[in-house]
Amino acid sequence: MRVTIPAVIVFDLDDTLYLERDFVRSGFRAAGAWLEDTAGLPGLEERCLALFESGHRSRIFDMALEGMEVHNADVIVPQLVEIYSCHRPEITLTEDADRYLGRQKNGERYALITDGIAETQAAKVRSLGLYARLGHVICTGAWGPGFGKPHPRAFEAVEAWSGKSGCDLVYVADNPTKDFVTPRARSWQTVQILRPERVHHLEAPDAAHKAHTAITSLDELDDSVARLRGIDNRVSRS
Repeated sequence: MRVTIPAVIVFDLDDTLYLERDFVRSGFRAAGAWLEDTAGLPGLEERCLALFESGHRSRIFDMALEGMEVHNADVIVPQLVEIYSCHRPEITLTEDADRYLGRQKNGERYALITDGIAETQAAKVRSLGLYARLGHVICTGAWGPGFGKPHPRAFEAVEAWSGKSGCDLVYVADNPTKDFVTPRARSWQTVQILRPERVHHLEAPDAAHKAHTAITSLDELDDSVARLRGIDNRVSRS
């Protein structure tokens, strides 16, 4: 039988449970449709995607509008950013995330901690159907500036909600510059997910920021957590 891992699994969102590039594409699509409808200018989506795929991660709308006969870019760009941030995203869970969350595990609970604009992150959570599949969702942006990771407030809130502490909590995320240093300091277990399709390829600045272990798919998560906790999680026959 499979040994149950008595832990609360806490997830990051972007490039952990879904692919962030899908949100980017969805946002460019919404912004492009708005510009075509209001100004009769097609092609913004394609321009933005080309810039994104070439490695640009900032000022994409500014660069995309160059050469599009837009004379009031200083007015239009903030509107495009608002549409991008607040649109209803067309995104789906990765197949492995859907499988993982679809399995019932006695003694395990799921939560989520995600940074970013609260309305944007909440729209992603709704589109992915996660409010119904996770026991607790924290969008740190709802608390105002300064409470995003690595600030401890969200991790403290999960501990209070779950009644767990230390190695009974596992944080699964992708960004080693901010995601793991605080839960590690609180004796949580940490797992970095390195999806090949992820947007950001970042290195931990020091050992304290590194996750305890790394995976490429949530299909590997149970075995990784079991190894961290010293549990034999192999399937055996009686």
